[in-house]
Amino acid sequence: MLLTEIDHVAIAVRDLEAAIDYYARAFGATVEHREIVESDGVEEALLKVAESYIQLLTPTSETSPVAKAIEKRGEGLHHIGYRVDDCGVALDSMIAAGATAIDKAPRPGSRGTTVAFIHPKGSFGTLIELVQENPAAH
Repeated sequence: MLLTEIDHVAIAVRDLEAAIDYYARAFGATVEHREIVESDGVEEALLKVAESYIQLLTPTSETSPVAKAIEKRGEGLHHIGYRVDDCGVALDSMIAAGATAIDKAPRPGSRGTTVAFIHPKGSFGTLIELVQENPAAH
């Protein structure tokens, strides 16, 4: 089994502060990590749930993929992040199973992780992010 756990559930929002406030009031959730990921054109806030996260995402530019997703489908579920021990091995396995890779090779992600995205086409309509933790980066 290449999947070790759910890393995060990503939710695209227009107003990150309002979403953080809502999760704080509704669940008592607090932000464990916050980062602007320039390469993806997003600002994220990670709310820890056990060993996983709720990742609230807001676009930092009108041309980012998250901005386009919100424009097309509105706010809501954007993708699921699956934690794996080796992002490259998992990516190769998914491609061998017929997946369409967005990232042709693993790349740096937030929190010092290594990530690769898989297109929803060929993955039953779900955008998938493979996430490899790199403990030395924490």
